Amino acid sequence: MDARGPWPFITMRRVLRDGREVVLRARQHRKGLQRHASRDEIPFWHRPAYNWWNGVLFAVGSLHFIFASLLSITPGPITTLELALVFFAGSIFFTIAGFMQNLQAANAGQMGGELPDTSVRPRLIGWKPSDIGWLSTITQFVGTVMFNFNTLDAIDPPSKWYLAELTIWLPGLIGSVLFLISGYLAFMETSHGYWSWKPADLDWQIVTSNLLGCILFMGASIFAYVPRGPEPGWIVVSANLLLCLGASGFLLGALLMMKESRQTSTVPSCPLGPS
Repeated sequence: MDARGPWPFITMRRVLRDGREVVLRARQHRKGLQRHASRDEIPFWHRPAYNWWNGVLFAVGSLHFIFASLLSITPGPITTLELALVFFAGSIFFTIAGFMQNLQAANAGQMGGELPDTSVRPRLIGWKPSDIGWLSTITQFVGTVMFNFNTLDAIDPPSKWYLAELTIWLPGLIGSVLFLISGYLAFMETSHGYWSWKPADLDWQIVTSNLLGCILFMGASIFAYVPRGPEPGWIVVSANLLLCLGASGFLLGALLMMKESRQTSTVPSCPLGPS
């Protein structure tokens, strides 16, 4: 009947099923929040527990970044090495959660009505460049891997400033750019356009919190540039403060994801009605 979305993607369809109008939304579909009435077996990646644990992992990773960034700008007994280890541990939680989201998107059926095929082995990465949800999750996942390199190299940083740029700052910057792309793609997927203002909608709250976190992470990465020679102290403070605020945005989005995992609806699984 009707299809909407930011070109060239379709993120919402209004179809006729069983003589009534049904609204299919891309985010809810790929996360299993819209169940098909004719299916008894629910794929493990569409179960509420999967979405809930996905949120838990994002929340734990965010808390690592919040605590480490705050401790970086406050005097205390924790060493630079210990802080670097906390950041690295947080990046691992982000990567696991990012992989789980991409696995979900890679194995979601077509939003038009195709059910996920559970008879074949799940695709670990997939290839769905025309799917905005998959593009959002794959860029996020690759971004988390970049933060793995960024935080791992910071555990034992090189003494030369240009090596620190290549091994620590550059992977962090690439990861932040990928996060920003992923966050805006997720925002468009939920908005069904390039912009929306729907603060009463839970899914909009989630993607907006994450997008704000991505913007703040981008700012932190820019400030984290390693200059040739000494750097003003306010740069380090600014970078860690932005990192803390960005991780707080991710934490809020993760907690809301855990809440969202309990909200599911049922749609008929019959073929599409007339357009």
